[in-house]
Amino acid sequence: MELRDLFLTPFYLGLIYAVAFAIRGQVTNIYTRQYFIPALSLKLFGAIAFGLIFQFYYGGGDTFNYFTHSSLMYEAFGDSFSVGLKLLTSDGERLPELTKYTSRMYWWIPGSTELVVARFAAVLGLLCFNTYTVVGMFFACISFSGMWAMFMTFAKIRPQVYKQLAIAVFFIPSVFFWGSGLMKDSLCLGALGWVFYAFYQGAIQKKRILKSLIVGFLAAYLLYATKVYILLSFLPPALIWVFNENSQKIKNAALRMIAKPFLLGIGAVVAVFAMSNLTEGNDSYDVDKIGEKSKITADYLYQVSVKEEGSAYTLGEQDGTIGGMVKLAPQAIIVALFRPFLWEARNPVMLLSALEATFFLGFTLRILFRVGVGRFFGSIAKTPVLVLSFVFALVFGASVGIISNNFGTLVRYKIPLIPFYVGALYILQDVSGAGQKKGRVAGRLRAA
Repeated sequence: MELRDLFLTPFYLGLIYAVAFAIRGQVTNIYTRQYFIPALSLKLFGAIAFGLIFQFYYGGGDTFNYFTHSSLMYEAFGDSFSVGLKLLTSDGERLPELTKYTSRMYWWIPGSTELVVARFAAVLGLLCFNTYTVVGMFFACISFSGMWAMFMTFAKIRPQVYKQLAIAVFFIPSVFFWGSGLMKDSLCLGALGWVFYAFYQGAIQKKRILKSLIVGFLAAYLLYATKVYILLSFLPPALIWVFNENSQKIKNAALRMIAKPFLLGIGAVVAVFAMSNLTEGNDSYDVDKIGEKSKITADYLYQVSVKEEGSAYTLGEQDGTIGGMVKLAPQAIIVALFRPFLWEARNPVMLLSALEATFFLGFTLRILFRVGVGRFFGSIAKTPVLVLSFVFALVFGASVGIISNNFGTLVRYKIPLIPFYVGALYILQDVSGAGQKKGRVAGRLRAA
């Protein structure tokens, strides 16, 4: 961070709030309006705090590596617009005219997902004189836009618990901190929210279909270009969700009973086909190689955490196969959702993560005991959005739990599942009748 951060940040904060207040009436209703500015403020606070903590507590990190790369692109634009444009559009090629800049870029390699983030930061840097804190706030705004779309989608699906859903989406500490700064996670969290919105608007409500297609495609492409495994984890349950919702619209009970397994089967086939095509040719996520790559990543992160951080965990030996990953999945889910335990905390950051994980565990057990095991799983089976949310949370939790082997890495990797998991618990509590709220709010909010 530099002196210009101190002078330009308040100015751009004012601009962001001016835009926010101007559009608030268009993207909220009487019930959700109260959360718009506080949720945005928390994201902006998270972005600023993120930069300060990484500079003064960690002494650096990937956020500054992204900024270094984007600064070189910004410098190139200052020297020559055409050279700057090539840096934004070239796929890591070693071109002579770019050597002055690419020789200082660690991530300048073909197919680098880190370059996608650096290019976003470079474009945003052109709007704010390449100021780190302001770029971070812009990333927070991108993340917030998708999360607001996620919240509004959840609120329309289950308006009775819109207050609790606001907590699940916006006010979980790890989400607004790790999902707000100049990092890949902020872009991915925002993109995931827009994909969720697009599925609901276009494929379930069948409204604004063209807009939903465009928004969904752009958001899905951003996930594909940065963290394709999020898309791989979300797409299958989302497709099953769509077929499940549409099967419930069949009014004839007998026909619905016959059609539902057929539609779900089609959804599963489409999901498998989509996954295979998404990962085809991708050495890191090809279905045939995913077990091997998972083992390599997990082993590397474990060694790093043992040497540098002391936050390592292990689930046992991985054999590099998908079958081996499946065997570790139950342990990995427990790790992703409920660890580190309080006694495993080794530093202040781990302690905060442990407190949050303890809340998830206590909240889950509370609802399980209040609802009962039978109604717990029965309510999930009968509610399509719960199937989507829990399946995504469990699949994604298993994947990041297996590969992380490091609590410090895990707390950042797992944030996409948190709004879905916590939101699903609140919805489950309501649909099962435990703590259900009655009233006219639900109908009005759904129509808004």
